[in-house]
Amino acid sequence: MKNTLSLSNLSVSTDGRTVVNDVSFAITSGEVHALLGQNGSGKSSLANALMGHPAYEITGGNIRLDDTELTELSPDKRAKAGLFLSMQYPPSIAGVSLSNFLRTAYNATHEEQLSPVEFHGLLKEKMALLEMDPSFAARNVNEGFSGGEKKRAEVLQLLVLEPSFAILDETDSGLDVDARKIVANGIRKARERGAGILLITHHLDLLEELGPEAVHVMKDGSIERSGRIDLAREVIAEGFGTDSE
Repeated sequence: MKNTLSLSNLSVSTDGRTVVNDVSFAITSGEVHALLGQNGSGKSSLANALMGHPAYEITGGNIRLDDTELTELSPDKRAKAGLFLSMQYPPSIAGVSLSNFLRTAYNATHEEQLSPVEFHGLLKEKMALLEMDPSFAARNVNEGFSGGEKKRAEVLQLLVLEPSFAILDETDSGLDVDARKIVANGIRKARERGAGILLITHHLDLLEELGPEAVHVMKDGSIERSGRIDLAREVIAEGFGTDSE
């Protein structure tokens, strides 16, 4: 069954300033949509607003996942509805192992509850896909992780939690070529399972590997242009212009 995440005339403000203005598009199960734009164009603000970050107020429009209105829901309820956010700067969580964190998150977002033994098998399988050292499961979430390790841990969350739709905010940033290919493979696996992906990135090679169904270019909080992979090639080669927020 295909699902759809729809943004209709969405506007967002933070600290009294409009950061997203009248944005509309829809992502269907299994699709990858890329969101491009220079720093300060509103990409991360849109990502945070979609997940319900309290600092971002939706001032117009709505967000729907099929027949479910997400606009007024809290982040945990959005997660239960099937939404996932991989943050640009993932925080560390002292005293909480990656394994316990992910099992708690899994059981909170799925009707089927997994025992520690069942979950360990699932986690081991997903970590192998990302070529992650199994010892990371026992480490505190992101504590002492390198930038690349944090990004892999974010993709691990995506594969374990199996959301209907994932917003990936520069999950590939700061990675070398080999690590980026591993992350791309993880995103591909999620897509093959049926997840819809909103991918915020600056890297054309990742887009070439994934072949997005749509590319949106954001400027000053609005979608300035939409197209396919050729649009990404054009703006990454030529730049986004001289104006900036």
